[in-house]
Amino acid sequence: MKLKGKVALVTGGGRGLGRAYVLHLARLGADVVVNDVDLNAAAEYNEQLTAATVMQEVEAFGGRALGIQADVTNKDAVDGMFEETLGTFGRIDILVNNAGGALNTPPNHSAAEADIEHYKYTMDLNLTSAILCCQAASRSMKTQRSGKIVNVSSQAGLWSGHNGGHVGYKVAKAGVAHYTRVLAAELGPYNIHVNSIAPGWILSSRAVASGRDSEAARAKLLPQIPLGRLGTPEDCAKVVEFLVTDLSDYVTGQCIPICGGVVAW
Repeated sequence: MKLKGKVALVTGGGRGLGRAYVLHLARLGADVVVNDVDLNAAAEYNEQLTAATVMQEVEAFGGRALGIQADVTNKDAVDGMFEETLGTFGRIDILVNNAGGALNTPPNHSAAEADIEHYKYTMDLNLTSAILCCQAASRSMKTQRSGKIVNVSSQAGLWSGHNGGHVGYKVAKAGVAHYTRVLAAELGPYNIHVNSIAPGWILSSRAVASGRDSEAARAKLLPQIPLGRLGTPEDCAKVVEFLVTDLSDYVTGQCIPICGGVVAW
């Protein structure tokens, strides 16, 4: 129960990787605020819960839970979410900025010709949302002079993929990694740790629904992965545990790939 007495907020926590982070933090004893634009999002990809809601799953571990349905690309919604969190729990110790994704991708998403409106949408969804939440969280964390922030980048933000496709997502996730470094330098004197993770080919419910676990996808992806398997949401949650507990008390400003070795230097 390393996180007993701590309050965590996870954006995009209604399903997939976000839900995995929520439940892992709850197992460690944290009280958890579950944010999503749709708190029933798990149903979209037939992700099976162990209770009626993710919040009730948290409570089954003995912790307190608060569900807040809010669009984290909207500053007023973000500020309201943190006000409600502080009003309910009195503090926030951990922020996991998980909301995002490569969504609604148009046919042309190349670096030279991508539709600029979709590019802006993708930047807001992945980068602006993280910045808004970090700004809101840092105000109370600076006052209490402690905090752990984990931003979710992607392996797509760490290398080009050897093509110009999906430029909005790649650039946004690269921005998440670098914003993490800049914010860590600023907040370090307040004893606030800011790090990011960069998941690779993970079997989230959305990825599975899109075919990532198919025989054809495995034939294509597994040769790229030195560890020889696709990742699981729990693989990512274990690294989040490292970054939000005392195990990482001398780690800040870093981006940790969780990709089985795909991103290697």
